[in-house]
Amino acid sequence: MPTFEEAKRKVAELVVAKGFGNTAREIPNKLLFAFVELGEAGDSWKKGKPRGETIEELIDVIFYVLDASRLIDPTANLDEVFEKKLAKNLTRPPRYGEAFREKLGSWSPRRRSRRLPRAPSSRPAGIRG
Repeated sequence: MPTFEEAKRKVAELVVAKGFGNTAREIPNKLLFAFVELGEAGDSWKKGKPRGETIEELIDVIFYVLDASRLIDPTANLDEVFEKKLAKNLTRPPRYGEAFREKLGSWSPRRRSRRLPRAPSSRPAGIRG
């Protein structure tokens, strides 16, 4: 199994071999494409497609994230960064970062009966589109 650093190198080789963008100017696109692939993974899961297809979409996310990280800081050792971040997260209290859910009440993406309130429309009253 490759380490993050090995995977990052393999993705860099793929980028060069296929002629994909390989400069810092491409960082915003790579991050955007990671979000697109994440959306495709969510869509795949939601539609009940085979799990392998959803996993492949998640691997595409990882490819873009690894490549963006390489372009952001070629000297960063992702294995070390991962270990440091994991250690930091292990020191946090259980379920940290979930305070925002209290604001949502009992809303859940699985419970369609309780939808989030819609943002106010900027359209004049009576106009739909």
